[in-house]
Amino acid sequence: MDNRERIRQLISDGQAVLGIELGSTRIKAVLIDDNHNPIASGSHSWQNLYEDGIWTYRLEDVWTGIQDSYRNLCREVAEKYGVEITNLKALGISAMMHGYLPFDRNGSLLVPYRTWRNTITERAASELTKLFNFNIPQRWSIAHLYQAILNEEPHIPDIDFITTLAGYVHWQLSGEKVLGVGDASGVFPIDSSTNDYDEGMIEKFESLIAPRKYPWKLRDILPKVLMAGEKGGVLTPEGAKKLDPTGKLRPGIPIAPPEGDAGTGMVATNSVAVRTGNISAGTSIFAMIVLQNMLSGVYEEVDMVTTPSGKPVAMVHCNNCTSDIDDWARMLCGFAEALGQPCTLYQALDALFYKALEGDADCGGLVSYNYFAGEPITGLEEGRPLFVRLPDAKFTFANFARAQLYGAIATLRLGMDILLEKERVQIDSMMGHGGFFKAGNVGQKIMAAALNTPISVMETAGEGGPWGMALLAAYMVNREEGETLEDYLANKVFAGMPVSSIEPDAKDVEGFNQYIERYQAGLAAEKAAVVHIR
Repeated sequence: MDNRERIRQLISDGQAVLGIELGSTRIKAVLIDDNHNPIASGSHSWQNLYEDGIWTYRLEDVWTGIQDSYRNLCREVAEKYGVEITNLKALGISAMMHGYLPFDRNGSLLVPYRTWRNTITERAASELTKLFNFNIPQRWSIAHLYQAILNEEPHIPDIDFITTLAGYVHWQLSGEKVLGVGDASGVFPIDSSTNDYDEGMIEKFESLIAPRKYPWKLRDILPKVLMAGEKGGVLTPEGAKKLDPTGKLRPGIPIAPPEGDAGTGMVATNSVAVRTGNISAGTSIFAMIVLQNMLSGVYEEVDMVTTPSGKPVAMVHCNNCTSDIDDWARMLCGFAEALGQPCTLYQALDALFYKALEGDADCGGLVSYNYFAGEPITGLEEGRPLFVRLPDAKFTFANFARAQLYGAIATLRLGMDILLEKERVQIDSMMGHGGFFKAGNVGQKIMAAALNTPISVMETAGEGGPWGMALLAAYMVNREEGETLEDYLANKVFAGMPVSSIEPDAKDVEGFNQYIERYQAGLAAEKAAVVHIR
């Protein structure tokens, strides 16, 4: 039996596993076989909306996107293998972490979805950080909830349940109000000794809001926390129709606990063991390191979250990464077309990335601030994309391109300095994935210079989160008794998988250090732009 026929039979027998991830700009579904290899995919592009000062997505667009990505996957399966999907061995949902989705007892959303991109919870995040002696970033669900309380928003007494985007979709598919521990760790602090919400901090929060006499307790409105490998529920008949309106997909499929994109990125890069780390670079950028020892202090720049198996993780999360690069690429396409040269976004991006390697190591005096949204790490509540140059700067396309790539990761560098320089966190490997790493080895080379550490990528770097979610679903149904997620990934998924690594170049490291000095000095201009340009 050839491989195509084998896969055809596997799909026909309902033995394939599905992972779906709702990213910032794309919803993607990936189907994997019994060897954990992607065999089909489908996607749907979407964009966040900025409405009434809030970054949001509409729930109807969530389902339009999920159904379209699944429909496109099914179309590819039919074309490649000549078979329809009617059953699956398992499936799982992941999505952007954090944010705020409050529902009433009737299951109605009380306010529009507030995403991770919002920087409107500064007071709440600051007060909770002091109360817990634990960093609560502005993105976290508990920060959004408490800020809404401080603002005395009228919906607060009606809350019956709050969740994340992945938790919402999972709830609609399975009827279960649960979260994987990794996603839950961006809702409320997790106690790694119990793999559940920190009870002491819950009590502190309850005492804080007790005078307001709300009809709910925090514990009762939070999703139940589940570990990787536990069953998160099964696909209900109603859920099957939501995923596949054609009615071909059968209910009863086991569903893994829903996870956040940070957790699926760790899984997709085999970065769930102690002293491993990964960098996800796309619309936002974040780096995660699985800690050998807890940090000595509390830092606003560092999130404390967990792996999908509950291990403590230090995460540096930045709201902005490639959006500004994408816009510059679109503008360059417009210029090319004005010259009579057809151009696609991907062609322009490739040209920009590869040309960056020809630029001066310090970008020749050019500086880019990629702030579409606010950036807590640099103290900005709003963003103004800004490109700055010295009058005598070497204003070439190569330097411009390099400045855009440097600017996309500069804020990450500021946060990582705390972990690598101040806390001396030890890393055995640092894996990269996401759109920033798709253009050959360019992203690797630039990132290695920025962090002065080797950066590795796998062939699966472009698959990222949805593949990682599919792996978590496969682990749930395939794991042996006592088999850890770390062992399952190391021995059954990544064993023998080719890895490409790049060491930092000393000249590039020096150049990035010069760039970051200019970048930090110029932040005053970015902050002034936020205040004065409206």
